[in-house]
Amino acid sequence: MAGHSQIRVHTGYGHDNRWDVYQDRRNYVWDNNRDTATLRNDHRRVVDQERWGHGNRH
Repeated sequence: MAGHSQIRVHTGYGHDNRWDVYQDRRNYVWDNNRDTATLRNDHRRVVDQERWGHGNRH
């Protein structure tokens, strides 16, 4: 991904493309009340992180 790019991550099945990637999971993995999504580079370093829910600080 280039800098300032956006991508949507889907839990279910689908075909990955430039804008959407799919985890190919049958079960729901995201918590609507509180969770964290972490983007890492090829060296496992955190590039970005998004948290949501009650009591989370960015």
